[in-house]
Order: sequence, then C-alpha cells, then structure tokens
Amino acid sequence: MSDIIRLLPDAIANQIAAGEVVQRPASVVKELLENAIDAGSTHIKLIVKDAGRTLIQVIDDGCGMSENDARMCFERHATSKIRTSDDIFNIRTLGFRGEAMASIAAVAQVEMRTRRQTDEVGALIRIEASELKESSLVATPIGTSISVKNLFFNVPARRNFLKSNAVEMRNILEEFNRVALANPQIAFSLHQNDSEVYNLAASKLSQRIIGILGTNYKEQLAPCQEETPHLKISGYVGKPESAKKTRGEQYFFVNNRFVKNNYLHHAVVSAFEGLLQPETHPFYALFIDIDPKHIDINVHPTKTEIKFDDERGIYAMLMASVRKAFSSYNLTPSLDFDKNVNLGMLGDIENPQTMQALSVENRHSYSLGGSKQPTDARQKANTRHWESLYQSSRQGGGTEGFISRFEQEENPVENLSITFGSALNNKPSAMATGKNHAGGSEEKITFQLHNRYILSQVKSGLMLIDQQAAHERILYEKYLESFKHSGAPSQQSLFPTTLGLHAADYALVMEMQDEIQALGFVYESFGENVIVIRGIPAGIENVNERELFDSFLEQFKNYRNDLNLPHREALARALAKRAAMRTGTPLTNVEMNSLITQLFACSVPNYTPDGKAIIAICDMDRLASFFS
Repeated sequence: MSDIIRLLPDAIANQIAAGEVVQRPASVVKELLENAIDAGSTHIKLIVKDAGRTLIQVIDDGCGMSENDARMCFERHATSKIRTSDDIFNIRTLGFRGEAMASIAAVAQVEMRTRRQTDEVGALIRIEASELKESSLVATPIGTSISVKNLFFNVPARRNFLKSNAVEMRNILEEFNRVALANPQIAFSLHQNDSEVYNLAASKLSQRIIGILGTNYKEQLAPCQEETPHLKISGYVGKPESAKKTRGEQYFFVNNRFVKNNYLHHAVVSAFEGLLQPETHPFYALFIDIDPKHIDINVHPTKTEIKFDDERGIYAMLMASVRKAFSSYNLTPSLDFDKNVNLGMLGDIENPQTMQALSVENRHSYSLGGSKQPTDARQKANTRHWESLYQSSRQGGGTEGFISRFEQEENPVENLSITFGSALNNKPSAMATGKNHAGGSEEKITFQLHNRYILSQVKSGLMLIDQQAAHERILYEKYLESFKHSGAPSQQSLFPTTLGLHAADYALVMEMQDEIQALGFVYESFGENVIVIRGIPAGIENVNERELFDSFLEQFKNYRNDLNLPHREALARALAKRAAMRTGTPLTNVEMNSLITQLFACSVPNYTPDGKAIIAICDMDRLASFFS
C-alpha cells in the first residue's frame, strides 16, 4: 500500500494560514498598519474602497526595503525580528511571526512599491494568489506602499461570508482607531471611497482621543498614572456619566499592542463600582508597559490575547490607579446625606428595611477625600418633623395636618414627592360611577399607581400594566409597520440641529439613511462626520432632537451587536425603547384607557420586544389569600 501523507503545496498552506490571520478586510488593515509602524513611519495613510473588498492601500514614509527583502517578506515565516528562541520573549514590535504578508498574498492581488533612503530606485513586487507576477526596479518615494486588491478573489466561499459594507467598514474603523490611539506620535489619515474620514496630526494621547472619538470627550477625561519598578500604567478614563450602553470604547494596550483581556476589564469596572448606571460601559484607554519577559504574546494568531505571569498583581494595581484618577480629578459624585430621605420613604414605612434605614441617627456628607460635615441642625429639624407627625396622628388630625404645618416651615425639604391623598379617598363618587377625570361617560375603572402602573378591574380580578413597557410595545409594532408602507410621519424641527458623530457612527447612519428615515427621522450630511437633523418621528413630544437621535443610535448598536438582530427589527426596537414614555409620567383616565386599547390591538400585547412582561393578573383567589 502506497504512502498517503504528503506535504501541502505552499499556495494551499498559505491559504490555510490566511484563514487564521486574514478573516476579513479589517484583518488586512491591522497587519499593514502594524508593519508601517514597525518601519518607523511618521505619516501613515490608509485608503479603502468598497469597505476593503476592492482596495486596501497603506502608504508610509518608513525605512523601506531592498528588492531582495521585498520579495522575501512574502515568504512564509520570513521575518527580520527573530533570530533565536530567546527573541520570542523579548518582542516589542507588532508584527514578528512572518505570516501576515504571505497570508494576504495567498487570497488577494498584492502590489508593493518600496524604497530605502540609501537607494536611488525602489522595488516593485506583484503577487496574485501566492504566485509572483512581477519583480522589478521602479521610481518610488522613500517608504512603502502596499495595495491589496480584490480580497478573496480566489476563495469565493470566504468572500460570501463577508458582511455588508457598513459592517465591514465599521470593523476597519475599529482597527484603525486602535492603532491610531496606540501611536499618537504618528500622523494618520483615512480615506474611504475618495472621501477623507480622518486626518490626525501627530499629537499627545488626549488630543488623539478627542480627534478620534469627538470633542464631547474634552471634559470627560481624567489621567491615570501609576508606576513601579516592574510595571507602568498610563492613559485616561472617562467620567462615569459619559458611560454608554454599547461596548467598543474600551482600549487596553500592553507594550503599545492592543489586547483584549476580560480579567483586566473587570479590574477597571470594579473601580467604577457604584458609579455607573446599570448596563453601561465606561470609556478608558489604558497603557500597560511591562518587561516582555513577563508576558506571552504568541498565544493567538492575531496577537490580541496575551498571558501575564502575575495577573493578580496587575489587576490590583490597575484598579488602584483608576480609583486614584477618580480621587485626583473629583470624578466620584459625593454622597449627599443632607437631603431628608426619611420623608421620601413614608409611603413605604411598613417595609422593615425602610424602618431600619430611618433609625439611623448620625448622617454626614462625605466627600471623596473622606472629610465629614456634621448636620446636627438638620437632624434636630428632622426629629421635630417626626414629632409633629406623631402628635397630629394622636390628635386625629391625619397626615394632612402634618403636611400643611410642614409646608409652613422656613426650610422645607426640597423635591418633596410624597402625596398622602388619592382619587380613591377624595373622590369616591367619581370612581364608583366610573366617570373619568374629564367628566366623560361610564367606562372601565382605571387608575395609576405611583405614575408607573395602570390598574384595572377585570373579570378574574385585578390587572396591572407597566405603562412604559406597554407604550414600548405599541411603538415597536407601529415602527415595524412603517417599514412595510411609505414610512412613518415626521414632525419638522423649527430650528435644524447639527450632530457630530464618530466616523464609524457617521458611516453607519449614512449607509442606513433610507431605513432610519422610514421611522420618521429627517437628516442629511453636513460636512465631515456631521449630520443636520431636520425632523423627528411624529408624536414624540418635549425631546431634544440631538439627544434623541444619539441615544437611539446607541440603543440600535447595542441591539445589533449583542442580539445580532436584523437591521429593521433592531431599529424599531431601539426607537421604541427611546421614545416610550418614562416611568413617572402622569396619565389621565382617558390616556390610560387609550393606552390599554392600543396595547390589546398589538399582535403580542403581553411582552415587550425584549421579552419582559407587560401585564400581570392578580386573580380573586390571590387577593383573598392576602386576608386569610
């Protein structure tokens, strides 16, 4: 029987390697930009056409290569950065394994022009699917220009797996941003389809962050700095209030290499504990400089994952440095106990936890530095108010007497929100006859609980409806329906509003302009990464157009990235989430009944688009059990 094991041809071996290294156009961008940085460039230009499908070109002013080196760089495992096995553990450059160029050339048409400063002429290399087509001398500027054309032209199955241009361009922008953030001392520019997206001058890190992420970050950054003999941490963290619903603005760099590390991310988030809104993600761009001997960067083909020999120590130091940034730049909101929270809890006085909280005698206002400000005068005033409540109750005056006397105090508590009366107590005739607040005819008895829930009598007992969730479901189905017809109506703004966006967000909203405008938004391009909003969906009242569009876009990206939803469904969900009434909105009886009617006209009235319950029924048996 003949032998069956054979060596793979180089072309096939390179295509297999390309499956690990070159997954999409953004992978090519990453490798070419890193090579340009390793070449000592001061200016790097990236040109992209059709989101990298047609062309990816990187032009740099680095050291260039000789003709022989230009040919050798396309050979597999050919590198100038490793001579012995010890070199692997002293790597400070970005590309070093010698796989990138060979892998790219295996699945694309590649043309390289390069020249060293000491050479009068440069070299031209053309390769298609690992096959050398041309090698010659040519006049070219100092540095290197690499053009990657028709990516995956010889692997159509791989090309079919690419996403839409908007998605692929977003991935390219992410890679560009990471490289540009890691190297603020280098000038970068990016052109997409002959339009300039970025033109970043060499600068310091804070200016580079603002140049990439927008001027909104000017007032949001706090320096983070910590150094020991073995480790240095530097960079910036954002204020807690700048945290966003979507991920993507979290950057770790180890020896100037972008890495992903959930353990270190947890250290940063832990430092923010108690300061972030639920399900939000803080911005940070943090650099860890460490001796290469203490890390292993050769554990992933794209080198975005690394190992540390002392992760716990780095975790502790990272968390401490972020907390120090908060204390130094007053990013932590002070805990203000001066406000009389006791009265806000009166409606929940039967709650044992509330009673325990009310029993606390000594309250202070803490600043971040740990200083305390006694509030004895406030405590005495609080005690006097409680005594007034107790006396008025003993005298049979009820709580109304207490409230009226309290309102006559010289320093009433601000933002007092508790109310002791209700329509149930004060207007029994209206509720009994079923008349609404406007004096209308009989209809189902409904009333609001804490401006959050709608309660209504049903045959089996009591129905409770979450008004915000109900409104979200109604809007979601309305917006989905608008895609099937001519689009939702729009209300024109009296004064158009401009909104500056990140380059990736700008590309996204322009790519999806028809679908977003079908929801009722009216906008157009207004210069580099800026749109002008001329209208918003009809029926959305008392909103800031800029904030509405920005929050809608953030919610859309969150749904699309985390749930992988179709674009139209994600758009409808995002706008419904942002346009729905907020908890705490008071409703008239007519509005409550209208909401109920619209809810039960929906195809799925019981659940929000996220799958959360909208309706709860408390049947008569359950109600009776409360009194047994």
